[in-house]
Amino acid sequence: MPDSYGTGAPGAPAAPEAPEAPAPGAPDADRAAAPPSRRRVLRGLTATAGAAGLAALGAAPAVAGDARRGRPGRPLRVLVATNEPWGTYHVRPLLAEAARRGVRITQLVPDTAGVEPGDPVPVATPGTAPRADLLVVTGAGDWPLECAAHFPRLPVAASSLAYLGPRQAPGARLLRGRLRAVTSSSPAEARAFGGYLGIRRLIRMVGSPQTDALPAHRPEPGLVLVLTSVTHPDDTGGAAPGTELLLDAAGRLRAAGKRILVGLHPREDPKLWDAYEISDVPSVRAAARAQAAVGIPGTVFPLVAAVGVPLVGVTDPGLTVPEYLLAVCSSTIDDPAEAVPAVTSARLPAPDVLADAVGPVGGSAGRLLDVWSHAAHPHHPHRPGRGRG
Repeated sequence: MPDSYGTGAPGAPAAPEAPEAPAPGAPDADRAAAPPSRRRVLRGLTATAGAAGLAALGAAPAVAGDARRGRPGRPLRVLVATNEPWGTYHVRPLLAEAARRGVRITQLVPDTAGVEPGDPVPVATPGTAPRADLLVVTGAGDWPLECAAHFPRLPVAASSLAYLGPRQAPGARLLRGRLRAVTSSSPAEARAFGGYLGIRRLIRMVGSPQTDALPAHRPEPGLVLVLTSVTHPDDTGGAAPGTELLLDAAGRLRAAGKRILVGLHPREDPKLWDAYEISDVPSVRAAARAQAAVGIPGTVFPLVAAVGVPLVGVTDPGLTVPEYLLAVCSSTIDDPAEAVPAVTSARLPAPDVLADAVGPVGGSAGRLLDVWSHAAHPHHPHRPGRGRG
């Protein structure tokens, strides 16, 4: 399922160790606050991934590993397979911390023709992939399953780097027996990811690497951020309905005197939005300028709310969205005529709702690499990961 997505630069001070929470069993079938307030909410509540959310989930501290080394004297080597095979934007937010620690991440792709020239994420096909210590899958789609079958002896971890619905994936049963670790960004995402994988086990919440360097919220008068999804499916992944509704809503907002800034999904066709200013920075960073945001709900929604921007969700009858993404919205609309009043009256979600959806803030990339290191080599002595000196 495609979603509104942006990439942020990791590098904030380390936050507390990643907590664990049990994921529930899945069914068989399926006005913006001022920055100081926003940061108090996030640092107070999400330092432990949200006091309210985790108390109910029975959280326990996660084991931290030294992600500098896969084995003594050798950096950790990780292969990543995503449901969107050429979607390197899912891995990109991890690169800075991985480089600091000496961790080598390679994304597996069916072929290199689908990779944009100059993409910073190292890629390889399964047949040309370097030796590795761990295979990380971000879902149970066809491509991750194919990669898991190609590397039957590699330990496997499952990490939710983009939202997935709570309905159990048909192929999840092929992965469950090999999973050494499962991670998610937040309590809410853990519940959905647990349902998707059909597991009843602890899921380690590490936060989103995109929140490791949240920008200060300095809203510009009348500026609305429009968050797109993907209008047309391609070889990398599917599409989501709602673009026509969102385009009409943007037109209504501009006619009412609002300035429109578009945060494009990496796979969205920019030509659809060339009547507006298109952000040249990732959506989380672009959100720093916005008084409010409106868009098709996706992974980036809780992260935009974490910046301090209230959200209005545009919903289409053909789109199924996890409840926690709708919960961070001030309201949802299914008619363009509702856009102006909804955006004008938009408010941030309650602190416990925001914490439940965002997870721990700061040091998330490091926590994720720590979990991967421990999954690859669980019997090695562990200490919190550090950069090379």
